[in-house]
Order: sequence, then C-alpha cells, then structure tokens
Amino acid sequence: MEVTSAAPTLAIQNLTFGEGVLYAILGMLVVFFALVLIMVIIKILVKVTDSSAAKKAAKAAEAPAEAAPAEPAAPVKRDDPAPGTAGDIKLYTTDPKDAAMIMAIVADALGKPLNELRFKSIREIKE
Repeated sequence: MEVTSAAPTLAIQNLTFGEGVLYAILGMLVVFFALVLIMVIIKILVKVTDSSAAKKAAKAAEAPAEAAPAEPAAPVKRDDPAPGTAGDIKLYTTDPKDAAMIMAIVADALGKPLNELRFKSIREIKE
C-alpha cells in the first residue's frame, strides 16, 4: 500500500546573486514609488484644505464689512485696566518684560487666551 500526500509541494527555485539583487532593487523601487505617491497625495490635500480655509476666511472678512459701524467706545481712563483683564499683578524681583513673556508662554501652553487667566504674582527664584 502506498501513502500519498494531498498537500501540494513547493518548487524551490535557486536564484543567482544577480537575480537576488534585481529583485531587491525592484522591491525598493516599489516601496519608494508608493512613498512618493503618498507624499504627492498629502500635498494635494494640504493645498485643497488651505484654499478652502482661505475662501472661508475671505467670506468671514467680507461679512463684518457689510455690517453697520458700531458706536465709538467711551474713552478709557488712564488708571482703568484694559478691557478683559483680571486685575493687578504683583511683581517681585521680576522685570515687567520678563513677566509679560512668562504670562504669554503660560497662556500658549494652556491653549487659553491671556484675558481668561489670572496671575496674582510673579517672583523670580534664584538658586
């Protein structure tokens, strides 16, 4: 009695060094072509979204121009804080320019407008 296998056998093909190099180069070319294609698609999408955003910005800029002009605001007194401020801040051994930069950095890091934050004091820590 003879036993036969139903599984197909795979033919092993011996490649020469030149054929192996050729297949490797072809494989790399396919990968680089796919990467370049993806890059081109992304650049096209960026241009499309930028142009649509520019159109929306242009429409938004035109809309307020058509609105009636608002009444002029009352004159601001020299001692009054600016509109939207959260009060006074105490600076201890800190230059006002440095304090302004620190407040801007904190507002940017938190992703909030500066007028929504309240700084009570800023002190330079010397080591």
